Amino acid sequence: MRFAAAALAFGLALMTMAEGAWAQMPPAGQSHAEAGRFLEYAGLKAAGLPDQKLTIWLPPGYDTSTRRYPVLYMHDGHNLFDPAKSNFNKVWKADKAMLASAKAHHTEPHIIVGIWAPGVDRYRQYLPQPIYDAASPALRAQMDRLAGGPIVSDAYLRWMTDDLKPWVDAHLRTKTGPADTAIAGSSMGGLISCYAFMARPDVFGQAACVSSHWPSVDPREVGPTNPELQALLTGWFRQSLGAPGQRRLWMDHGTATLDAFYAPYQAVVDAQVAAKGWQKGRDFESRVYEGAEHEENAWAARLPEIFNWLFADKKKASR
Repeated sequence: MRFAAAALAFGLALMTMAEGAWAQMPPAGQSHAEAGRFLEYAGLKAAGLPDQKLTIWLPPGYDTSTRRYPVLYMHDGHNLFDPAKSNFNKVWKADKAMLASAKAHHTEPHIIVGIWAPGVDRYRQYLPQPIYDAASPALRAQMDRLAGGPIVSDAYLRWMTDDLKPWVDAHLRTKTGPADTAIAGSSMGGLISCYAFMARPDVFGQAACVSSHWPSVDPREVGPTNPELQALLTGWFRQSLGAPGQRRLWMDHGTATLDAFYAPYQAVVDAQVAAKGWQKGRDFESRVYEGAEHEENAWAARLPEIFNWLFADKKKASR
């Protein structure tokens, strides 16, 4: 399963268009040297998936050095950088958070690969296959109604690890090992980030699972402490997480809007992570943000803190 040549050519053409428009308009008062720059690719073919689209941020200094950079893969890439491209006219400000973390805490700046969500297919692309497979017929029926088609998270994970990452590593100056490869997302993007982190520890060494939608379906329909969902999460983490090694896992949630449903499920996950020998504060974090809602401004507000912790062991950037 490889990028089709025609799709790649189309993507390269769009990259040139992006550089001629958005990528050459850094924030007022800043240059590319200060703010980094963006590349955009679209029409990327992936077997079993909707066409994929990317927005990639290159840190300041990328174009004037020969150094290699670690890479952060993020879901919902359209909601990361530019409000005009976002769903709700608000974004994570992921590039600014990375710069703030590098400046204040001397963490190593990462190339950010933002993978856009595929519209109505987002749910079926982000729902982890193990959760779906283990669900009862009644719970699976709820998932099927939301998915509107087959669950394709396994195909998405294969595409990310077997196609996208090798392509990024071949075309950009990256550090390629799991210690230098992270993944992050929120809500359903938090679920698929945890899935990728647990299923492919040979690829992803850090993960940020932000406001993860642990109920998987509408929590109002299943209740705040659904025993089946709690058992599914227990079994999933018990079977798949493994020992920490050198890995790091960040998890969090707020207490308002949709995040108000997450605490009981997060407690189940935390217990399983700790039972696997992961030490809180060293190997994993699980934080609660009082009053924080389930939306991009809330995630943007804590993203520098997430980066500070997740990348704390990468204090000195190689020159």
